[in-house]
Amino acid sequence: MTRNSVILIGMPGAGKSTLGILLAKDLGLDFLDTDVAIQVKEENTLQEILEQRGYLALRAVEENVLLTTDCHGKVIATGGSAVYSDKGMAYLKSCGTVIYLDVPLGELRRRIHNYETRGIARRPDQSFASLFEERAVLYRKYADITAVCGDLEPGEMVVQVLEALNKI
Repeated sequence: MTRNSVILIGMPGAGKSTLGILLAKDLGLDFLDTDVAIQVKEENTLQEILEQRGYLALRAVEENVLLTTDCHGKVIATGGSAVYSDKGMAYLKSCGTVIYLDVPLGELRRRIHNYETRGIARRPDQSFASLFEERAVLYRKYADITAVCGDLEPGEMVVQVLEALNKI
């Protein structure tokens, strides 16, 4: 089984979906946004799943979507909480190279204006800073490549990621 996919992980607002579409075009691969796949499967937005069933239910649905999706030959933009699933991440890593889009907390705060309503799988009382610290450890754990891209434009991010992919 070849590792021919690119899997993007990182915080909400890191640019996974935007970069994913651009990378898919450059690499000639299909594109999958797992947040969209969750919403289609559940016929609800992420925020509605959170409100109706809680953050742990959203993470369970996300794990199911990760494990039941064909992840070969794609650029995959994962949900920010995909890294809470060891099984899901092991499956994704078997399909391709995992790239952590590392964006500083301050830049993420600038980009995210709807933290309370964005559909972010987190404990109800958890601050964005606390979530950032908790997830950063997991992102680093699973990443094959870390792309520091806080102040880069999408086109610059594509160049950086393609250069990193060419080195492995």
